[in-house]
Amino acid sequence: MQFGAPATAPKPVSERSERKRSEPARSLSEVAYEHLVRKITRLEIEPGAVLVERELMVEFDIGRTPLREAMQRLAIERLINHQPNRGMFVSEISAASVQQIYEFRAMVDAQAAGLAAQRATATQIEELRRLHLVLVKATDEADIDRYVEADRQFYRVLGEAAHNAWLADSLPRIFNLHLRLWFFISRRIGSWERIARAHEVMTRDVVAALSWRDVAQAQQAMQTYVTGRLEDMRDIL
Repeated sequence: MQFGAPATAPKPVSERSERKRSEPARSLSEVAYEHLVRKITRLEIEPGAVLVERELMVEFDIGRTPLREAMQRLAIERLINHQPNRGMFVSEISAASVQQIYEFRAMVDAQAAGLAAQRATATQIEELRRLHLVLVKATDEADIDRYVEADRQFYRVLGEAAHNAWLADSLPRIFNLHLRLWFFISRRIGSWERIARAHEVMTRDVVAALSWRDVAQAQQAMQTYVTGRLEDMRDIL
C-alpha cells in the first residue's frame, strides 16, 4: 500500500488561472493549508525537510501571501518549525516529541470522551455512531481518503459533544499531529488497516460508553487506544 501519490508536474506560475487570482486571500490560504497538511501528514514531505516557498507556490498554483499564512498556521500547530534566518522546516519526529504528543492526547482525548459521556446530545451520539460505521466501511474498501476525513469529523464531533469550548478547539488542532504519526506507524508496518481496526475498536467503545453515559468507560477506551499507539511508536523509534 502506498501512503502518498507522487506529486504531479508543477504548472508554471504564468499559467495561473484568472479564477485563482480573483479568489479571496483567506480562501487561498485555506487551500494552501489543506495542500500542506496532506503532504506533511502523509509523509510526502519528509520530517526535517525544508519548505521552499517558490517550489510550493508553483506546485500549489498559489501566491506567496496565502502560502505564508498557511505555513504560519501549521507552525502554531507544530507541524512546521520556523528557524529564524534559516527558513521553514517540517517538524522532526523524535522520541521526545512523540512522548509529549501522546501524553497530551491521553489527557485531552480522554477528558473530551468523559465529558461527552455526560453531556452529548442524542443527535451527537448518533452522528458519532454513523462516523464509526463510515470508518469501518472505509477500511473494508481500502478507501484511505474517506477514512481520514471520517476520522477528522469523529474527533470534531466528539469535541463538540464535550460542550467545552477549549476542548472543542483543541481536538481539531492536534488532529494533524496524531494523523502524521498514524501514517508514520502505517508506513513502518507496511499497512494502515491494522491501525485502522484498532482505532475502530476505540470509536465503537467510545460510542457505546456515551450511549450508556459511562464516563469511566469512555475515558478508558480512549486512553487504551492512545497508549497502544505510543507503544507502536516506541517500538519503531
